[in-house]
Amino acid sequence: MKTFIIYDSVFGNTEKIARSIGNAFEGDINIFRSEAVNPAELEAVDLLIIGAPTYGGQPTEPIKNFLKSLSESAIKRHYVAAFDTRLKTKLVKIFGYAANGIAKNLEQMGANLVLPPEGFLVKGKKGPLLDGELDRASTWAKELIRKIS
Repeated sequence: MKTFIIYDSVFGNTEKIARSIGNAFEGDINIFRSEAVNPAELEAVDLLIIGAPTYGGQPTEPIKNFLKSLSESAIKRHYVAAFDTRLKTKLVKIFGYAANGIAKNLEQMGANLVLPPEGFLVKGKKGPLLDGELDRASTWAKELIRKIS
């Protein structure tokens, strides 16, 4: 199974989650910052996972730009999943989370969402990740693998 994990990370927390997810996979796994991947390469991908930090209830601009660059044919009927890093506060919950917007965008393009969007928690705006979040990311990845196998 060919898997791409595309992410943006401001303080390194989302990158750590992306790499933890990637470490759970065997086979052809590629992990890219959103600016470093050519959207045309996605047509040969079996599973596309996209992650971003949550800022103002949305993903960061690099992920928004990446999503805008996708053609429907590049991901239509592909398996996809979305994750974010977020604070655990009521204020953030009011505005929403990046993963939800990413997942909605991908589904509107005809992709098959494997699992509901997932959020991984940071202690403060700059992090670090809460204890156990890297393990939880690995467990989430294994559930993705199980669902599409």
